[in-house]
Amino acid sequence: MQNGMYTDRERCVRAVQSKDARFDGWFFTAVLTTRIYCRPSCPVVPPKPGNMTFYPSAAACQQAGFRACKRCRPDTSPGSPEWNQRADLVARAMRLIADGVVDREGVPGLAARLGYSTRQIERQLLAELGAGPLALARAQRAQTARILIETTPLPMADIAFAAGFCAIRTFNDTVREVFALSPSELRARTPKRRTAGSAPGVLSLRLPFRAPLNPDNLFGHLAATAVPGVEEWRDGAYRRTLRLPYGHGIVALTPQPDHIACRLTLSDLRDLTVAISRCRRMLDLDADPVAVDNRLRTDPVLAPLVDKAPGRRVPRTVDEAEFAVRAVLGQQVSTAAARTHAARLVTAHGETVDDPEGGLTHLFPSTEALAALDPTALAMPRTRRTTFTTLIGQLAEGTLHLGVEGDWTQTRSQLLALPGFGPWTVDVIAMRALGDPDAFLPTDLGIRRAAQELGLPSTPAALTARAAAWRPWRAYAVQYLWATDSHPINFLPV
Repeated sequence: MQNGMYTDRERCVRAVQSKDARFDGWFFTAVLTTRIYCRPSCPVVPPKPGNMTFYPSAAACQQAGFRACKRCRPDTSPGSPEWNQRADLVARAMRLIADGVVDREGVPGLAARLGYSTRQIERQLLAELGAGPLALARAQRAQTARILIETTPLPMADIAFAAGFCAIRTFNDTVREVFALSPSELRARTPKRRTAGSAPGVLSLRLPFRAPLNPDNLFGHLAATAVPGVEEWRDGAYRRTLRLPYGHGIVALTPQPDHIACRLTLSDLRDLTVAISRCRRMLDLDADPVAVDNRLRTDPVLAPLVDKAPGRRVPRTVDEAEFAVRAVLGQQVSTAAARTHAARLVTAHGETVDDPEGGLTHLFPSTEALAALDPTALAMPRTRRTTFTTLIGQLAEGTLHLGVEGDWTQTRSQLLALPGFGPWTVDVIAMRALGDPDAFLPTDLGIRRAAQELGLPSTPAALTARAAAWRPWRAYAVQYLWATDSHPINFLPV
């Protein structure tokens, strides 16, 4: 599967006729006779090929005058894998739009973050996605509104503003145009059991993904490295606090066979879209596991590992700056020691939050709070203390950006220029914070041990040469190699 797949008409028709869920989110099918658009796996009888036309985004379908199918709910498809496996302008713009930047800062704010003119961004998005940034953000607002309508008893006026609409009339018109139902009709179609029994302010959602998904290393890693007070594993769910643009939140994520159950508590509902986007990114839910695993299976050494437990994801983060700080704290120490260092920072400098379920007590300290601390109070060697304070200083000054808009190559160069940042630290940040699917850790002790056991080259240079065949998915190869060890990161907690 590649960029621009929606232009391969024959391939799209085959996917629709076979109801192939692997293509959900890659393209959308618009039916000329009914003026409805669907995901490829829509359960209804496929239309005649002559009545099908294809679009790269839901926003493009909506702009062309099509409305969402009420059966397959195409707006709830997994996101396109393109935006997480590329670092060009369009991919970075799409990650920012998903993070709510257009709603908060407008198109000029999006352009400023990317360093391009608004005209350049609009032209490239239109060329590739058939819709500009405003239309893409509008489609996202419509989906957020639908979630709130269907999962909460909130008044429609509150939902409109929480979803990012500036006026009730615009909210009503958009929902009616996209879903062919008024907000009240949309709520009336929702089974009452979906909103009953929830505590006030708690949203229960389903996060879709492309199968297969192996939750073992994904949740195992997050649970094994959890910072007390900020994260925990409880009753089969990974829970953590979230620092968000308008406030804070607490999320509980539970792996299910066909989705991730997501329970969100937000101090400000305007943060819903951002919270969902960051949780999906942390769990790598928009990945294309079939494409990844098929490439890795071409190596006879990796093939048995993939066949044994396909669908491994790369555990990422909800906060890039937080992860970079934790990566420095974890240099040359055990997982347990890194958690201890981070917990001390959280207790001393993190903001307190109220967790109705208990267990979570703080947000991870902000960059500003860490920049104000006394470096001599840090219980770490002097050289690592210098590494820590230099990183925090550049993040606080804005000379180093680790957000979703970052250019991976440029950010790597900036990180390597910092004192104490070697290849391992930079690559682990690239893999788990920046989201580079091709990041590789040839100097990692666990990777070298796995390579030796499997008969792969164990020296960094030789292993890197061998791993060239795994590109552009070397970060996923890392997960399969790590999984050969008995470390707790590889197992779903009991």
